[in-house]
Amino acid sequence: MGKKASKEKVIKAAIELFNVQGFSGTSVRDIAKTAECNVALISYYFGSKQGLLEYLITDFLEGYVNAVEIEAAKSAGGEDTAYDCLLRAIWDVMVYQQQKHQLARFVHREITLDTILVRELMTTYLAKEKHLFYTMLQKGYENKEMAALPNEYFVLQLKGMLTMPFLHPQYIREVYHLMPHEHHFLDQYFSSIATWVATYFNDSVTASE
Repeated sequence: MGKKASKEKVIKAAIELFNVQGFSGTSVRDIAKTAECNVALISYYFGSKQGLLEYLITDFLEGYVNAVEIEAAKSAGGEDTAYDCLLRAIWDVMVYQQQKHQLARFVHREITLDTILVRELMTTYLAKEKHLFYTMLQKGYENKEMAALPNEYFVLQLKGMLTMPFLHPQYIREVYHLMPHEHHFLDQYFSSIATWVATYFNDSVTASE
């Protein structure tokens, strides 16, 4: 119990410091001081600061993609309409990011950098995310839920809408005076995305929404 608590304190401290000081501007000693633990403990759990970085990003993206994968599987299995599965995937991803909003901001910022790690993540997780979304759209087209299959720009725009509130929370607060970490914001923002998604589906599918 004590070791698990210490590990969680290291993770929390790292996320906080990486967001404020950046990865390069944060030392292992900084993390240990904030987490109130020994530097050796960080080495024990993560090997190095780079190992800690990889753990944080990988753990976040695994949960993120898993939220999409669950609904993509339901769509492929015919358990529900592709439209409903897509909306649930969007909602689950938004909730997941809001629950981990500090980590989400750091990960989305880090992904904008051109590094070997980011390239690997693109191939492993983000390409999969794109495929899963496109799979649901393909299923919707096959089921005649939409008149035409949206092109790749649809998924690109969707990705931007999913990440924007958590990548730019300060911008949203200061310019629009909205609180992206509040449930009210999530409800309203999701409603706007759902309205946009509905324009790609047949009236017969969205009329009951």
